[in-house]
Amino acid sequence: MKKIEYLVGNNKFKSISRHPYNNLICEFICELSKILINHPRCSEYPDIKTLAFWCRKKNIDILKSNFNSAQLRIGLGLVFHITPSNVPTNFAYSLLFGLLTGNSNIIKVPSKKFEQIDIICDSIKKAIKKKKYAQLKDNITIVRYSDCVEFTDKISSLCDARLIWGGDKSIKEIRKSQLNPRSRDIAFSDRFSLCVIDAKSILKLNQYGQDRIIEKFYNDTYLV
Repeated sequence: MKKIEYLVGNNKFKSISRHPYNNLICEFICELSKILINHPRCSEYPDIKTLAFWCRKKNIDILKSNFNSAQLRIGLGLVFHITPSNVPTNFAYSLLFGLLTGNSNIIKVPSKKFEQIDIICDSIKKAIKKKKYAQLKDNITIVRYSDCVEFTDKISSLCDARLIWGGDKSIKEIRKSQLNPRSRDIAFSDRFSLCVIDAKSILKLNQYGQDRIIEKFYNDTYLV
């Protein structure tokens, strides 16, 4: 088998299910927010600052309150995330939602080495080292590899669900690795972006308003 690089965790995979928005998980994500925002290189990467802001307690509390349900719910178990290569921080959001919904997670990050991935993984490891969150280490495995069908086959056969990002071509290729009969696929097929601009509305804005629109459009286009 070709080299598998473990950025977080190891090859002792466990299927551990928790209730969605488990208090310990929510606290862990808020802790991660603090670590990220205080990272000495955070200011270099707007997408990391955005991630840290998303992880803050207020936002997690809003997500939790919106999720509230009278039904008894529990995570699926072990989820294998194959994340896209064009958005450095996508893997982190995929992981966080995997945790929030009560699952153990194996995350395949892009084979291309983005600095953001190293910063986020280092921050996750720092948070897990705290005694309070030590039990969560079995819920997070982050790996990097390329062209290793054997590993994809292995994890696909073990997992309870597989989350496939990256478009139609990637989905077809990954689905050659069979799931066990009780597992399920969640796939994000080819998508297209569309922008409609109301010129009259923009022209009514003052210079500050126009500058803000341009800045937001640039950030969305550049980061994603």
